[in-house]
Amino acid sequence: MAQPQSKKIFFENLSGAGKAIAVLTSGGDAQGMNAAVRAVVRMGLYVGAKVYFIHEGYQGMVDGGENIEEASWESVSSMLQVGGTVIGSARCKEFRSHEGRLKAAHNLVQQGITNLCVIGGDGSLTGANLFREEWNGLLTELVEQGSIEADAVQKYSALHIVGMVGSIDNDFCGTDMTIGTDSALHRIIEVVDAIMTTAQSHQRTFVLEVMGRHCGYLALVSALACGADWVLIPEMPPEDGWEDTMCEKLSANRAGMKRLNIIIVAEGAIDRSNRPITTDNIKDLVVKCLGFDTRVTILGHVQRGGTPSAFDRILASRMGVEAVLALLETTANTPACVVSLCGNQSVRLPLMECVQMTQEVQRAMDGKRFEEAVKLRGRSFENNLKTYKLLAHRKPESELPVSNFNVAVLNVGAPSAGMNAAVRSAVRVGISEGHKMFAVSDGFEGFSKGQIKEVKWADVGGWTGQGGSLLGTKRTLPAKHVDKIAEQMREHNINALLIVGGFEAFLSLLELLTARGKYDEFCVPMVMVPATVSNNVPGSDLSIGADTALNAITATCDRIKQSASGTKRRVFIIETMGGYCGYLASVGGLAAGADAAYIYEEPFDIRDLQANVEHLTEKMKTSIQRGLVLRNENCNENYTTDFIYQLYSEEGRGVFDSRKNVLGHMQQGGAPSPFDRNFGTKISAKAMQWVTKKLVETFRQGRVFANTEDTCCLLGMRRRALVFQPVVQLKGETDFVHRIPKEQWWLKLRPLMKILAKYKTSYDVSDSGQLEHVVRNRPKESDASVTM
Repeated sequence: MAQPQSKKIFFENLSGAGKAIAVLTSGGDAQGMNAAVRAVVRMGLYVGAKVYFIHEGYQGMVDGGENIEEASWESVSSMLQVGGTVIGSARCKEFRSHEGRLKAAHNLVQQGITNLCVIGGDGSLTGANLFREEWNGLLTELVEQGSIEADAVQKYSALHIVGMVGSIDNDFCGTDMTIGTDSALHRIIEVVDAIMTTAQSHQRTFVLEVMGRHCGYLALVSALACGADWVLIPEMPPEDGWEDTMCEKLSANRAGMKRLNIIIVAEGAIDRSNRPITTDNIKDLVVKCLGFDTRVTILGHVQRGGTPSAFDRILASRMGVEAVLALLETTANTPACVVSLCGNQSVRLPLMECVQMTQEVQRAMDGKRFEEAVKLRGRSFENNLKTYKLLAHRKPESELPVSNFNVAVLNVGAPSAGMNAAVRSAVRVGISEGHKMFAVSDGFEGFSKGQIKEVKWADVGGWTGQGGSLLGTKRTLPAKHVDKIAEQMREHNINALLIVGGFEAFLSLLELLTARGKYDEFCVPMVMVPATVSNNVPGSDLSIGADTALNAITATCDRIKQSASGTKRRVFIIETMGGYCGYLASVGGLAAGADAAYIYEEPFDIRDLQANVEHLTEKMKTSIQRGLVLRNENCNENYTTDFIYQLYSEEGRGVFDSRKNVLGHMQQGGAPSPFDRNFGTKISAKAMQWVTKKLVETFRQGRVFANTEDTCCLLGMRRRALVFQPVVQLKGETDFVHRIPKEQWWLKLRPLMKILAKYKTSYDVSDSGQLEHVVRNRPKESDASVTM
């Protein structure tokens, strides 16, 4: 498929020869650190550099000796799925002293290391920058002591630093997501989902404490993801008198037939006087004021543990490769930088600008300037807080605006995890804006049959964590029943449509747009929110449900690979969903550490298959025991899963045996991931706010009449922002025969997967290389996104 022209780096002309790169993890551990280490090692070796592990963080750098060990390709095998950091992490008081840094400099010079990749939090990165600033002075001092030769000062004149932020708290300004945050959210949501079942059985209130001594991100986003009744975070303490307000809210929810209450507290939660608010304080308050049966659960270090999520693996892999590219391009005058994520794009930012911004947040909180602290956290954090308040706290009827507009919500296409979170968000935001909300069952087929009913605030309670589609969804397009749908629109006086769905939803909007010429009933604002595991909707880099499917694929691949541990060499052929879109196979392959991924967008022939077999055979003979090959279900009509399995079995005879597995519909099932819950919630809230705006704009002479292109839109993530795009303008970007966009951003990740699997290939760096600056409230509308 034709891709936009871009600068590419080729294996032959990457200039890593003669360079030595060291990687260390410092401070608290975080899931995904190992994926970052693996990417740094393999990309470093790929470009011809020597790469070293520094074990036990800065302590290992100070102690030297066996703590500084040269890395090989094989030394990072089988670490992608392991939590924590296998090279160790330690807090080092000695490195904070001049003498400690002098020892560290001596140990690095002995190995010829002048490039450091530091994975840690703001303290670790600040220490690295100080070390860099002192470097020349430290070398001069070592020469004076006779510890190194005089020419070493010239030879190793500059120390280059690139940082990656590994912290589950997501407390570092300048990046939307830090390595480990998404995995920590997975641990929290798993616990909350489990607790909700027992709480409901006994009509209990649960108070949960999550990590976040100085940052409330985990508490806020997990509250948004599970629909918690109340959340307490350090950046925005509750108003004075919050105790009574909270108890009233809990009591009102119980009166509304809700059988449980969930309160989430960040460990650093404070009140307006900067006094700590503890889980025991809240439990005592609820028992005293309401008499509810209340329990406390402190999650603790379980949030740091476990297998990294697909998101964290992909984020860390992208960051690790980007870090090596940044080190190759640094000069003596280049400031230390940190590799960050903005929207769905990798960026490089000056390290100390990010650190200073992070420290500003704490100063604002200490000075009780809480609104400023929230803004300094970034637009993503601010949007999360606004969305939570909008969805969790219902305004009294007397305070709601009166719009007299009726808005219908429906699901179209195959079910995907996160659809229900999107519907809940749309309904509650719509009610908050004064609309009467209607839910349509079974897509346009149900619409034509009149399966439409008004839905209230409480009707969508508890929907966030449920998989599938509670409204029911069908692939039926509206053109087949357009007369009856127009009749139902007229009968229920529907003034706007919000559709949550995949490629069928996109086709549906195009058909309804065409039908406007014949039916005035369709001259209303219409918007779709992309939701499909295939991630094949034009106009959006990401779709609701794709992250959950990726996690299902990654977890299954981990188990499949583990099944071969301790046995003879084995290669697994795994078939994924996606129609003609290779997103799940490609990005799932990157997250699972696949050796190859066959997709429709990148044509292949028998010679490519043979080359892959030979490559795997060579690797099997020298090191690895297990191989993983992913195949998109429609990548080639002749090279089927059975064919590839039989080919690998025959050609690998005597070296490895093969097994195959078709993952099937398990990729569509299960509870939605934290990312899909929050992405669905936020994108749907934004869509409903757009609907309100368009309703006001198009209301003339007592009726809504919207017949312009910009009143029939798709809301999608494009690189760094959420963008409304008229569907008619997306027609030129779409391959309708194969139901995929003509250009797909994730194809740029495929060379990265090949590099990490030891193939020689080109790597597109058109989005890399430019050092940006930290800007307050940069336009970042979504929490995550690499992966995706």
